[in-house]
Amino acid sequence: MNSFLRGTIILAGAAFISECIEFLINLTLAKELGEYGIGQYMTVIPVIGLLMIIASFELDISVSKFVAEREEKYHLTLLRFAMKLTFLIMTVLLTGVAIMFIFFPLFSEIHPAIRWLILLLIPILTVASIARGYFMGIQKMSKIATANLFRRGTHLFLLVLLFQLFDFELEMSILVALCAIIGSELLVLIYLMSAYFMQIKYLKSRPVERISKNKILRSLMEVSLPTTAMRIFYAVTHAIQPFFIKFILVSAGLSMNEATEHFGMVTGVAMTIGFFPAFIAHSLNTALIPNVSNAFVNTDQSRLVRLLRQVIGLTMLYGVPVCFLFYYFANPLTSMFVKSSMASYYLQLMWPYFLLHYFTIPLQAFLIGMGMVKHAFIHNIWATVVTFVIMYLFGSSSVFQMDGVILGMNTGAMVLMLLHYFVVCKKIGISLTLSKKEPMYYE
Repeated sequence: MNSFLRGTIILAGAAFISECIEFLINLTLAKELGEYGIGQYMTVIPVIGLLMIIASFELDISVSKFVAEREEKYHLTLLRFAMKLTFLIMTVLLTGVAIMFIFFPLFSEIHPAIRWLILLLIPILTVASIARGYFMGIQKMSKIATANLFRRGTHLFLLVLLFQLFDFELEMSILVALCAIIGSELLVLIYLMSAYFMQIKYLKSRPVERISKNKILRSLMEVSLPTTAMRIFYAVTHAIQPFFIKFILVSAGLSMNEATEHFGMVTGVAMTIGFFPAFIAHSLNTALIPNVSNAFVNTDQSRLVRLLRQVIGLTMLYGVPVCFLFYYFANPLTSMFVKSSMASYYLQLMWPYFLLHYFTIPLQAFLIGMGMVKHAFIHNIWATVVTFVIMYLFGSSSVFQMDGVILGMNTGAMVLMLLHYFVVCKKIGISLTLSKKEPMYYE
């Protein structure tokens, strides 16, 4: 079995277990915090998600790509420089966020300690990104899989332990729930850094060749900057989307309560079910980046074509049956969440959205691996524009309402997948049917 398939299987297995643990985490939080507490907790989580993107600066992606493309003798120089860069990013970010919290006392209505607790995540996430990126680059996917399992398992353990041992007021319960996140990230950092320093010790015993700092910085920033910008764009558009969809539905004649209810059935029920199998796509994404980077830098067209065919085949293998289940068993699946026929109807309408995303996620890994992050970013902008325009044109009609919104989501997902696919095929030098090879394309 080649390294790509082996890495994917390891990551997918760990991701499946992690998703099951995440379900138990959500059940625990729902039981302990209640509806209002969950609402307050979910107010903080998007900020933590955005901070995770900025703090990591996508260095895990850029480091893994750099490592995969170069011989072992260059790794030590890279890691030393990357760690110095990490401390610079960490210092700037800590200062900036601390100043923001001083002038804008966010979350003080929940608990005044929350904003300072969030600051602890910055050094943890920033430093861990280097170790994670290096292990991805040398394709030690078992380290990444173990770290992911460790994070979710520790998170669940801390939640259950603390809530069983102590009886907290709601304010303190929310703080404890956030402390469990930070505790799990800290233990993952300890695990990754222990393995990382053992690897550094090994590299010191091997031949070392230096690379100029400017070359390393340029290589890292060519990936980190556009990838971080793309992730921030995701975060911002996903933050805007709920308000935009509710505005559209109200324009179509629904009350705000009805709009919120229908939006909840799409995002809280249909998307929760539909994106559960996406752990396989994300596992493919993680395993693909170093493999594609290595093959592309060595102009190994045959390997790139083989990887693309494997990805398409694997995605078809699980994506089509899963979407079949979504369509024909929509009612029993959605009834586990809510007793509404509309929820099952929305799940049936959204199967193209989910299937297209299963393909899009690994195709984006191809673009990153081939140094085309800017293309991926531009594709996402175009797809978002198409999504929002169709959402508004059809969703604001009293005839379509939420059907029009879902039509916009399905169309945007199709545009994104096709743009990724066309560009990947052109760059690799293969026909759209994956049958006829042509010369690789270089800009």
